[in-house]
Parts: sequence; C-alpha cells; structure tokens
Amino acid sequence: MKKILAIGAILLIIISFSACEKDDICVDGDTPLLVIGFYDVNDTTTAKKVSKLRVAGMDQEFTVNTVADRTDQDLIEIPLRINSPTTSFVLISNSATNSSNEETGNADVVTFNYETKEVFVSRACGFIANYDSLNGALTTDTDNWIKGIEIVQTTINDQATAHVKIFH
Repeated sequence: MKKILAIGAILLIIISFSACEKDDICVDGDTPLLVIGFYDVNDTTTAKKVSKLRVAGMDQEFTVNTVADRTDQDLIEIPLRINSPTTSFVLISNSATNSSNEETGNADVVTFNYETKEVFVSRACGFIANYDSLNGALTTDTDNWIKGIEIVQTTINDQATAHVKIFH
C-alpha cells in the first residue's frame, strides 16, 4: 500500500510541475511601436527616404531612441504613450544644428490619437498595451514638408507592417 501511495505522490508531483508555465523569461511581452512609412507624394506606392530625419517627442528635450538620429530613412518605429490617448512628435527633415546650437531643419508636428487596450501576455510578461482607433493629424504651418498622412491600420497590435503612411 505504501508503494502505491509513493508512486501516486510521485506521479502527482510530476504532473503538477509539467503543467506549470515557465514564468522567469518573457519573450513576447513588448508593447508594439507605431510603424510609419514615408512615401513619395507624387507616386503614393513608392517609398521615399526623408533626408537627415530627426524624431522627437513633443515638448521633449531629447530624440526618440528607437530612430537613428539624422539619418536618411523611409520607415521608422516610434513609441506611443500608454498613459495618454494622444502622442505628438516633431519630425524634422534635413535636421542640422547651426553655430548657436539651434535646429535648422524643417520641423512638422504630427499628433496621433488612439484608445489604449491592456492585453495580458503571461505571468512573466504581465500586461502590454495595444492601440485601437488610431488617427493622425498634421499641424499646418507655412512650410510643411509633410504633405499628407494616411492611416493604413487603425489597430496596433504588432510591428509587421506600416500602420501609417506619410507623404512628402
């Protein structure tokens, strides 16, 4: 009888541990970034690089660290705020600094509005944010280098393709 109980206890322990989820490593737990593709305004299917692009959060003194600063790019990935329904960015074309340490490029402000949805990934990863109902607006000025914005995907739950097209 003791052998049967011992074997039963061992089987119970083995079954218990084999059903557990590994919770010490999180591999799928990142909030997706907003993917923006830049396109030619005259041929809206052709990607077009922005010269010396600089991307900064509105009212921030630093550039977005997911975008290489002052490089020619036709696709960028930028983070949206998870604690706010709005995020604004300053996109600067032909970014440079003059002798007075002032920005000399052409700066345009783009604002994105969205709804944040929390999604439980796992015990190790916890929650991530996905975004729904994405829309974007360009602040017009006297010298916009951005000519238009098109929202391609209103839901952001991955970074597989561009969510937004910006024409210039």
